[in-house]
Amino acid sequence: MMLYPPMGDLMDKVGSRYLLVNMVARRAREISDEAEAEGEIIDDKTVSMAINEVYTGKLSIKR
Repeated sequence: MMLYPPMGDLMDKVGSRYLLVNMVARRAREISDEAEAEGEIIDDKTVSMAINEVYTGKLSIKR
């Protein structure tokens, strides 16, 4: 089973598995909270949405 996006590509963008997990978890909670506040129904998993944001560069770490 292939994971998409590849873990190696995500690691290149963030630099640390610890940071990646924390970043994705925090963003997933934000997406969920925003949808709940607006009364939206989310069809996709929030973690998948957050991972996609990291992969596309929409979500990154400020250094």
